Amino acid sequence: MADRPEPGAPDLPEAVAVPRRRFAPQLIWLVPIVAVLVGGWLAVKAVLERGPVITITFKTAEGLEAGKTKIKYKDVEIGVVKTVSLSPDRKGVVATAELSKEAESFLVEDTRFFVVRPRVTAGGVSGLGTLLAGPYIGIDIGKSKQTRRDFVGLEVAPMVASDQPGRRFILRAGELGSIDVGTPIFFRKVSVGQVITEELDKGGTGVTFTIFVNNPYDQYITPSTRFWNASGIDVSLGAAGLEIRTESLVSILVGGIAFEAAPDTGPEPPAAANTEFMLFLSRAEAFRTPDRVVDTYLLVFDGSVRGLSVGAPLDFRGVTIGEVVKIGVAVDPKTFAFTMPVLVKLFPERLAGRQFIGTKATVSESPAVRLSRVKQLIDKGLRAQLRSGNLLTGQLYVALDFFPDAPKVKSDLTAKKPPEIPTIPGTFEELQNNLANVVKKLDKLQIEEIGADTRKLIASLDETLKSVDTLLQGADTLVKRVDSDLMPDLRRALDTAGRALDTAGATLNSANAVLASESPLQSDLRQTLMEVNRTLAAIRALADSLERHPESLIRGKQGAASP
Repeated sequence: MADRPEPGAPDLPEAVAVPRRRFAPQLIWLVPIVAVLVGGWLAVKAVLERGPVITITFKTAEGLEAGKTKIKYKDVEIGVVKTVSLSPDRKGVVATAELSKEAESFLVEDTRFFVVRPRVTAGGVSGLGTLLAGPYIGIDIGKSKQTRRDFVGLEVAPMVASDQPGRRFILRAGELGSIDVGTPIFFRKVSVGQVITEELDKGGTGVTFTIFVNNPYDQYITPSTRFWNASGIDVSLGAAGLEIRTESLVSILVGGIAFEAAPDTGPEPPAAANTEFMLFLSRAEAFRTPDRVVDTYLLVFDGSVRGLSVGAPLDFRGVTIGEVVKIGVAVDPKTFAFTMPVLVKLFPERLAGRQFIGTKATVSESPAVRLSRVKQLIDKGLRAQLRSGNLLTGQLYVALDFFPDAPKVKSDLTAKKPPEIPTIPGTFEELQNNLANVVKKLDKLQIEEIGADTRKLIASLDETLKSVDTLLQGADTLVKRVDSDLMPDLRRALDTAGRALDTAGATLNSANAVLASESPLQSDLRQTLMEVNRTLAAIRALADSLERHPESLIRGKQGAASP
């Protein structure tokens, strides 16, 4: 009998046993499975598409910011800086950057990285876009085949990209001058390139420049091409007048380098890349004919050489035939007399064909022959003299000329090394000596006695002037007395004399009237004189008759017939 529920118990359903079923997949598990598959696929894709990670070492972290600083090539973003930290030696910073997959081929041995910032150079202004967008890391892709992941960044952006057409050349100069990175290169006044690097030579003996000449102008550089510093303005004054040369306004402001093929050269092939050339100071120096024969001589001056400098010209009547290479001081240990030895270089070829020192055969002549010729010239009066080259600056130069009246010297040019050419004092030095002699003569004069006599003479002149003043005062008084006492009488006397002169004038007028040729008196006077002349003629006839017949006074006139 089935059990019945007790009275008051709850009415519960009766449990029914269900048999256990086998496991069956449910749709809810598909979601995490798909998520895992998609995540795995994305992870694998991210790993496969992930670009290379590189490190770049810079001196400072200026302009670098993790997660923000981009890496760009030709203004296209190819990566980003992930972290920036100090280098292990704390001498710089290490920037870790991740590049895109396509940039993996850029990472070769000679690839260069640099931070692009605003920069002002001789060639212009660059990086202005970073003023708003901020600095970024630029890349210059190299041409090497060897890969690399660690790089040392450049502090400044390279002036020329590796893929820019053109060639690089090396210039060597003695000093930097006004040339800087970015200085333009000119060919026939056309800007064809620029200076990309400058570096001091080892030992400090000079400066080396690397220049880049754009294509197609690089083909004009041949092995005989001459380079010169074309900075500023080249002003020269010659027989044709004032000549001013400059490459352009840019070369005046920031400097420049110009090049040109050497004259009288035939067709030549272009020079190879990285060929070395000498950078001359001026165009004239660049095209100057090289001196193949150089003779060294010693000049000893007794006076001051102030104003003479190394490089000063050695001149012969306006033609530069050498230059000063060294200036020293020598002292005689016995007499303690100081002299100024000057070492000069003489280039005989510069006067070739002028029958002086050098001839056309100078190159083939031996030094002994040239010394013998110089000795002959010294015997004829050849001397060296310091002369003023510029009155404003006081610069001096050495002049060689003939002085027939110069004291004779015994010259043995083979006895000393280098041989010595005698000197004479310069014109300015002679003037100084003459002034010194005048001063010495003035010192010998008895200045104090002359001064005392002069003072006495001045005192005597003062007394004389006082006497003259007294005399002038007396004369003034006399003049006043004459004016007050004598002048009235003098005026009266002058009036009387005036009246007398008037009367005399009237008398003279009357006399003139009487003496006039048409006056009656003159007519009567002429008649009277005529009668007198007739009377005198009769008397002269009577006298002649009595002289011939004196007896006629007693007998009367003979020969008178009676009627």
